[in-house]
Amino acid sequence: MGLIHANITLSNPKDRSLAPLEVSALADSGALHLCVPEHIAVQLQVEELYIREVTTADGKKHACPYVGPIEVKFENRACYTGALVLGDEVLLGAVPMEDMDIILSPAKQAVTVNPENPNIAASIAK
Repeated sequence: MGLIHANITLSNPKDRSLAPLEVSALADSGALHLCVPEHIAVQLQVEELYIREVTTADGKKHACPYVGPIEVKFENRACYTGALVLGDEVLLGAVPMEDMDIILSPAKQAVTVNPENPNIAASIAK
């Protein structure tokens, strides 16, 4: 399976006067969080909420700002989340993908809306 990217829209729900950003995000079900580069966090003018210790794929630990809130939109889905300020590209992790009920399709090399729930995101709360 190769790298899968998705076109998503990021915005600051606390300041609707700021233009949303349309970005290509690397979708990674092995990562938990939304990660954004510093220049995206600056453009969205999101507030630093915490510092988080993050272990990256190479096993190294990093202290990273955790910012938010951020609204994430993909096709007919949306969610609110925080983001780690880390890396040089937007990374869409498992938590926002689960929240929006979107999945990785290795055969299509794409992110898609869950075909079991095409019209509205579904969740489990039990």
